[in-house]
Amino acid sequence: MKVRRVVAGNDARGKSVFLSDGAVPHRHDFQFLPGQAQSRVWFAAGPSVTTPPGDEPTSATGPVIPGPGGASFVIVEYAPDSAVDDPRFDAEHADTEFAQYAPDIAAASDPAEPGMHRTPSVDYGVVLDGEIWLELDDGAQALLTRGDTIVQIAGRHAWRNKSDRPATLAFVLTGTVEDAAGNPHPNGH
Repeated sequence: MKVRRVVAGNDARGKSVFLSDGAVPHRHDFQFLPGQAQSRVWFAAGPSVTTPPGDEPTSATGPVIPGPGGASFVIVEYAPDSAVDDPRFDAEHADTEFAQYAPDIAAASDPAEPGMHRTPSVDYGVVLDGEIWLELDDGAQALLTRGDTIVQIAGRHAWRNKSDRPATLAFVLTGTVEDAAGNPHPNGH
């Protein structure tokens, strides 16, 4: 999926202007997991400000998960789960590639339960195309299809694509503040 990013903001005089218009600068189609891709639309490590950034705020290999008060906008294409059943699938290379292009998600993943992860964020998502299952602890699952929305509040979860084609979801991750036990505070404080 080609993703266009239009950025609007204010110039030095306070007039609203288009700051950029073009393809998302950091998209990665995973070589070792065909059908998996990510497009990094925008990233703010901490609280957003109204001054446009001096440099590109996204990177190909930097964090996906923002810090407290930050936000990350990413579009993810999930390969069908059957891709890992293909005899040509190379789990070691796929894991290495994932760790390079989504290092913080990889670090948050549970090696005992492939795909399960927990991030210190509240994530807002929408299914743009296809269908996908959101799996929680104890195997609880919900099927999401085009147009369905998700609010994921820092819980352990995995995305399972049981279909025969990629599923595309758009997410905005917002960084949370956690308590001493590692639980996000309901009001972010």
